[in-house]
Amino acid sequence: MRFFKALVALIIVGAVVGVAAAFGGWLLLKNEVVRAGPSDVETTFIVEPGEPLGAIAARLEQKGLVRNDKIVRLHARFGGHETSLKAGEYAIPPRASISAILDLLESGKVIQYRVTVPEGRTTAQVLKIIEASPELTGDLPETPPAEGSLLPDTYLFSTGTTRIAMIERMQQAQTDLIDSLWDGRQDGLPFDTKEEAIILASVVEKETGLPAERPEIAGLFVNRLKKGMRLESDPTVIYGVSKGEPLMRTVNGRLVRRTLYRSELDRVTDWNTYQMDGLPKSPICNPGRDAIAAVLDPPETEYIFFVADGTGGHLFSTTLAEHNRNVRDYRAYEREEIARERAEPDAEPEAEDAPADAPEADTAEDEE
Repeated sequence: MRFFKALVALIIVGAVVGVAAAFGGWLLLKNEVVRAGPSDVETTFIVEPGEPLGAIAARLEQKGLVRNDKIVRLHARFGGHETSLKAGEYAIPPRASISAILDLLESGKVIQYRVTVPEGRTTAQVLKIIEASPELTGDLPETPPAEGSLLPDTYLFSTGTTRIAMIERMQQAQTDLIDSLWDGRQDGLPFDTKEEAIILASVVEKETGLPAERPEIAGLFVNRLKKGMRLESDPTVIYGVSKGEPLMRTVNGRLVRRTLYRSELDRVTDWNTYQMDGLPKSPICNPGRDAIAAVLDPPETEYIFFVADGTGGHLFSTTLAEHNRNVRDYRAYEREEIARERAEPDAEPEAEDAPADAPEADTAEDEE
């Protein structure tokens, strides 16, 4: 009997000791997982797709983010983090605890990079921006996207995003935008398809560097098309000459922008709207949201002519006589600028022929 009582007492003591040890261990684990980490700098850490917990914990210790990978594994299993860590690139804050690190890896709040594509860039120019982004991976597509099919914007992305995936995302954004605006378009527009809307929007986009002018220019071009007038847009001519790259000449040994030559205005291409009726064959750039919205819902205006004012904007007019006065004023400004450049030492003469002097030409240099 005494033996039985002693055995029971021993069991009870053992149980108490065991519970105390377990509780002590739990306290030690709890304190360790909330303890400030050993790293005193922000550290980039990548969780690979499908990477097991053990490998993640081991790399956390190797990078000096935690003191003991076994504590990481224990806390992850007891805390339900074992299978919920998400792939991606994370910024681990200085002194982050094990608990904070696992919470971050479970949240999916990965580092976001960005690539910005300005309005009015050609597809070739957009591809150069995409190719130059160091955070994107992979090659460009073998077949370039169609001109006008990419929506200019700032795009956020995470590590591992491919260049092809980014281009597809930009194409989808363009499709989604035109689809969302198309049903609400103004009645009586002088084009019938979404593709034609993008073409006209691309011309509007390239005609001005001033966002406030886009609606006015859209309304003017709609007026011209309704009246059966040619668009006579310089950027369409430039696209036929250089596929949208700036036209250049040499002055004092350096390349500077130039205006169109008469020979270029007279050259027949699929985009020269001085020599063709209606819209060009294709877009001449990738237009932005505002330009697309402007051609689908242009303001009412009487304007049918415009010319550069020499300061980045344009002068608009409703009659040819008024327009011709504006053209003469701009030509005078242009001649003064050319005379000033040529008065500088070692200025080189103009190439091949003189700048164009068409009475209805908007001769502003290609805006970007």
